[in-house]
Parts: sequence; structure tokens; C-alpha cells
Amino acid sequence: MPEFLGADHASISLGAREGKYMIMSAITKPGDYIIIDKNAHYSTYVAAERAKLNIVEVPNSGYPNYLINPEGYEEKIKETLKKGKISLLLVTYPDGSYGNFPDVKKISEIAKKYSIPLLINGAYTIGRMPINLKELGADFIVGSGHKSMASAGPIGVIGFTSKWFEIINKKSKYFKKKDVEMLGCTARGVSMMTLLASFPTVAKRVQEWPKQIEKAQWLSAEMEKLGIKQLGEKPHHHDLMFFESEALYKISQNHKEGAYFLYHELKEKNIWGIKPGLTRHFKLSTFAEPKEKLKIVINTFKDILQKYSK
Repeated sequence: MPEFLGADHASISLGAREGKYMIMSAITKPGDYIIIDKNAHYSTYVAAERAKLNIVEVPNSGYPNYLINPEGYEEKIKETLKKGKISLLLVTYPDGSYGNFPDVKKISEIAKKYSIPLLINGAYTIGRMPINLKELGADFIVGSGHKSMASAGPIGVIGFTSKWFEIINKKSKYFKKKDVEMLGCTARGVSMMTLLASFPTVAKRVQEWPKQIEKAQWLSAEMEKLGIKQLGEKPHHHDLMFFESEALYKISQNHKEGAYFLYHELKEKNIWGIKPGLTRHFKLSTFAEPKEKLKIVINTFKDILQKYSK
């Protein structure tokens, strides 16, 4: 796992959110500041709250791309240092809404300039694509075993550099072999066994990431031909995409099933993934789907739009 993550050391957690909290708990003190990107997952906020930290957000660029500017971290660092100690920077890579990849290397340069550790939330990265913590210049990375790898949850992984080994793996003064931040042990049983069993396949499939991106970009282009707009970074570099459709929303305003009509139309074609009740904005992932099936998805959206345009 350390080699897979490009880290000096690795540990298991109960999930990416638990991994974030473990790191925050280990290296910060209540009242310290943490600087995060505006696209951060809600669990980042909750983890910081649980660690009793003050949260400062680096804003995104807003509609329609929602990009994170690395220079925003330095701006927030300068502002926040006037208030108190900054114990951690966190960047979501990519975020779980738009699938945007901030420039982590630039952010890591800023982190080093101010001697602040950097944590990468790779919940939508680890297990999908190759990643190397040390090449990116960060101190920590967390991933989700049940979200982007191939195991039964809840389980996650953590990678970190040697500098933090003694702090992350601090032992209990009462039970010398037990790690404090891991509460003695973390994931076990079925989740651990499935992570182990699936790991060789996961380690192999990340090498196919360029093919995954090619499919995602193809689907994005085809959706836009239908008038369904992809929000977020373009060209897109992740299988997770966020779409906006005023046409589908307009249909829902007059349909007897309301906003649930799209879910049922897709269900009839055995297409799953979009949450029930979403029409104007929704997310799709193309990961691991063959292009032949993605063509069915495109044709289904085309059929739905034509059906209700009459």
C-alpha cells in the first residue's frame, strides 16, 4: 500500500472521513485553523468540527466551472495567520461534486513556503488512477476503500511521509502496542478481507486511467450536443461529472411524476445512478463502463428529450 500511494507509510482507517479526522486529531490542537477548498466534501467540515478546529475556505470560481485557484491558499494563509495558528491545509483531489482537479503541486509549494502540512483527500482518486503522494509534495493522503477501490465498506486508507510516523502511530501509554489515533485498531473482518482480495485487481486497473478519461470526455461532448451542459473543469479529467439541463427540468414541471420522471425513464432502460428527484442538476460516473453501454445512455437521453418535445 505505501508503494501504491507513493508514501513512506500507510495505515487503514474506517473510511476517508475517519482518516481525515485521525490526521487532524494527531497534528492539531483545539482552536487551531485549517484551510480547505470550497469544494471540500461535507465530511471534511464535520471532521474539523469534531477536532474543534476553525475552518477557513478557499473560494471556487463559481458557476459554471467551480475551479480552485492555488493562489487562493496563500491569500487565506496570509489573512488567517493574523488570527492564529494554521495547523493544516487540505485539498480535495478531485472533489465529489464536479470532479475538478486543483493544482496540488502548486498548493504543496505554498504549504512548504509557510511550513504547513498538506492533506490530500483522494477519496475519488485512490483506486481509480495512479497517484503518488511524494511526487505531489503533500504530507498526507486519504482514500476510500469502498468508494474508489473495490471493497466492502466501511474502510479507508491513509498514506503519509516518514516525518509524521511517530505522531500518526502514537502508542497508548496504557497499552503499549495500541495506536491512539486508530483506537487500537480500525477496519477488520469482511471489509479488510475484501480490500486485501481486490487489491491486485485495483492496482492493475489504475493503469487504464487514460481510457477512463477518454470515455468521460466523449460522454460529456455527446451530452452537450443534446443541450445538457457539463459543469466543472473542461476538458474534464475525471469520470465523475456534474450536468445541468434546463430542458429536463422544464419537462418535470409539467410531468405527472414531477421531478421523479427522469429516474423512472432511465430505470425502464436499466440505467441506474442518478438520484430520484433530480432533473435540472445531476451527477454521472462513466467509470469501468464500456463505451457500448455509454452509447445506450446517450441514446436514452436523446429519446427522452425527443419524447417530451412533441
